[in-house]
Amino acid sequence: MARRKSDSGSHVWRFFRAGGFDQVRIDNGEDVAALGGLDQKLWVALACPTRGIEFDARTLELIDSDKDGRIRAPEILAASAWASGLLKTLDGFSESRDSLTLDNIDDGKPEGKELRASALIIQRMLGRDAAGAITLQDTIEIERILDSATFNGDGIVPPDSVEDNDARAIIVDMMACFGSVPDRAGKQGISHDIAEKFFAAVAAHSTWLAEADASPAVLPLGPNTEAGAALAHDLKAKLDDYFTRCRLAAYDPNSVAALNPPNELYEAMSPHAIALGDAEIKTLPLARIGGENGLPLAQGINPAYAAAIGKFRDIVVSPLRGAIDRLTEQDWEAIQARLAPYDAWMSRCAGTEVKALGSERVRRLADPSAKRRIDDLIARDKALEPEAKAIARVEKLLRYQRDLVPLLNNTVSFRDFYRRSGMAAFQAGTLYLDGRSCELCVEVTDEAKHAQLATLSRIYLAYCRCTRSGGTETMTIAAAFTAGDALNLLVGRNGVFYDRKGRDWDATIMRIIEHPISLRQAFWLPYRQAARFIGDQVQKVAAARAASSQAQMAAASVRNISTASGGSAPAAPPGTPAAAPAPDPSASQQFDAARMAGIFAALGLAVGAIGTAIASTVTGFMNLSWWQMPLAIAGIVLVISGPSVVIAALKLRNRNLGPILDACGWAVNTRLRINIPFGTALTALARLPEHAERSLVDPYAERRRPWGLYITITVVIAALISAYRFGLFDRWIGG
Repeated sequence: MARRKSDSGSHVWRFFRAGGFDQVRIDNGEDVAALGGLDQKLWVALACPTRGIEFDARTLELIDSDKDGRIRAPEILAASAWASGLLKTLDGFSESRDSLTLDNIDDGKPEGKELRASALIIQRMLGRDAAGAITLQDTIEIERILDSATFNGDGIVPPDSVEDNDARAIIVDMMACFGSVPDRAGKQGISHDIAEKFFAAVAAHSTWLAEADASPAVLPLGPNTEAGAALAHDLKAKLDDYFTRCRLAAYDPNSVAALNPPNELYEAMSPHAIALGDAEIKTLPLARIGGENGLPLAQGINPAYAAAIGKFRDIVVSPLRGAIDRLTEQDWEAIQARLAPYDAWMSRCAGTEVKALGSERVRRLADPSAKRRIDDLIARDKALEPEAKAIARVEKLLRYQRDLVPLLNNTVSFRDFYRRSGMAAFQAGTLYLDGRSCELCVEVTDEAKHAQLATLSRIYLAYCRCTRSGGTETMTIAAAFTAGDALNLLVGRNGVFYDRKGRDWDATIMRIIEHPISLRQAFWLPYRQAARFIGDQVQKVAAARAASSQAQMAAASVRNISTASGGSAPAAPPGTPAAAPAPDPSASQQFDAARMAGIFAALGLAVGAIGTAIASTVTGFMNLSWWQMPLAIAGIVLVISGPSVVIAALKLRNRNLGPILDACGWAVNTRLRINIPFGTALTALARLPEHAERSLVDPYAERRRPWGLYITITVVIAALISAYRFGLFDRWIGG
């Protein structure tokens, strides 16, 4: 039966208990439509990132209205209200349906009417009956067709989509001057704004060029004016310097020697290789001061400027002053005056963005037909905008109908995670390492920053660097170990990570945040610590004995060498402190015997004390009734393992997923507990398959004596003998 929309104020919400708190159930379209009436304090998460989660990226992009990379509660509410408000029945939400019948669109509203018209456009483009259903795949197929078409309705025209060579060349010029923008298919092209800016610059530059055409004084050298003015500007400083020096020489003939380079300057340069581009040569005047009136234009020029002066003479001086051999100061001032209108005109240059195209190209582009040609192309593309928008609107509705309920069950509630009906959106995949599979893995971008907050979760985390395809693809995950123990979890260990797409990655542990993993680990922890302590002490004692033995052997070797060389030790170098006299061997033997006697006495006392303790323990144990013996054993185990298990249980009960997700960019709104049973389900230990056959015969097992069995048998026999001697069996054997 089709569900109708109900009033959000009268909606009956249903909750389920998971993670130690109540979570709302979102199962159908009515729940989606009434979401605005649900108190946000009851939401599990109020925001989530659009990256690093396993969800349809296009749907998240559509919901993220402000394009900030985060999905917030207002955006979720807006999407839910929009989608549910445009449909007559809401069954498609509960079924996550990606198809829609046109009759189900509520065309009683203006937006619904537009949406139905959009769906009709798609049906018409597909050549289908209007009464049929439209699917998300239909919209994707239409988008693919539009993307590959010459015009796709986005108002952007790439050059390779234009058949007209002249128009294509204009578009290339526009992109060179003002850049480009991508169209819906990702191709670079020009938009209406770029076209307007380009032709505005063309018009301004063309008007500026027309000033020169109208006034001959602007271009006194004709087409060579630009090059001649550039030469005049480059040489201005040297020419002004030369004529200023000439004025000083005319003012005081005694200054001529000082105004010309001294001989010492040439003497300093002469020992080295000289090039015309050297700074020392460029600092010299253009010509010698005090010669004939004017600057020589052929001979006697500073070699560093001879070529430039030659061009200046041919391009500027000869056209403006005639064929002269010397340039006077009056000639130089007249040339600057003739070039002044050009400089003023250049200062008013407009449309500089298109100047690089050249004046002839700009004049052709200023023809109104060029702009009309481009405007026509953009208009033809924009004419398909209704169809493109129609596809986008229908696609948006279909995606919301399909994805909103799963999204809400990963934000408003964490049903997918706690019900284990499937992986939650934040779960990146499964890590296989150390005989375990960890399902609680999240992708992180900065492991150091993530670890600062994630440690508050009290969950054992292993940060793994994952690589594949020869190391070109990398990612970092934080994997939660919630079952087993941490004995073999070390930095540098390798495993395999399978992402949500089934791809395998090489995973290496880079960082570990240590917290209790399981009660089993806590139970055996005291015994392992005791065994580790005993092992360390044995190693220390063995190392000390080995060092002592080596020292004794070294001392014995020295004595043997001394005896073999005549009873005297080698002479020590001057200044060496005198060695202590060697001990008497007989005294050493007496001391060793006494020490060994003391050691044996101490060992005897220790063995006696241990035996007495064992006898007392066994005696007390045997005096118990048969039903008290198991309780006594359980009490001993409880005393040893109880504190560790209690502390671990308290910590395990307080494990919280919230800090891990907050460190990934989520806004978790409650405490996401991971209790012991649920944590055990998140990390699976290695187990043999059901009905598997197992052989316990190991042909390569090490052959060793069962010392443990021997010791156990000895202790049991000693206990029985002690019990018999103390008469503990009398009440049972009647003696």
